[in-house]
Amino acid sequence: MITVKIIDADHKDDINIKNQPFALFGLLLPSYQNGEWGHTELLFPKENVTEMCFPDEDYDFEEMLKNSIFVGAYDGEKCVGVAILQQAYQKYMYLYDLKVDAGYRGQQIGAKLMEKCKEIAVQQGYRGLYTQGQDNNLGACRFYLKMGFEIGGLDTRVYRGTLQEHKKDILFYCDCC
Repeated sequence: MITVKIIDADHKDDINIKNQPFALFGLLLPSYQNGEWGHTELLFPKENVTEMCFPDEDYDFEEMLKNSIFVGAYDGEKCVGVAILQQAYQKYMYLYDLKVDAGYRGQQIGAKLMEKCKEIAVQQGYRGLYTQGQDNNLGACRFYLKMGFEIGGLDTRVYRGTLQEHKKDILFYCDCC
């Protein structure tokens, strides 16, 4: 049985679960017309589907604890998913990171983490959550939309001058109350 709880100092190493590959199978294409965000999807042909893996982080629990809350999903004592929330100056708490062990994906663990994050945001006095996702990580974008997030912006410049120059970040917002 999966349990979701705040990660405390006794389990601080759990915030550094390894990143694992995910499929890049399409793009989320946001549009903004008449003051409303919409989107379409562009699915890649099977021969153009690739994988990506973010570099592993080396999160410092004590340093980050100053403005972060760590949420873990556990199968017994094994941490199989992590969400990191950060304080923000606006009315939305920032979902800094969310990941689920590849062997546990598809079991609603991300949804359980998200529900706990929404609960924490409300307890902390926030209106909701916000996060960002790369336009080519269609799986993550679909997940956020399924969890009640809405598109709230598009950053077309964040990757300029980098190896990922062709990517864009989509900002997602979710009202929790």
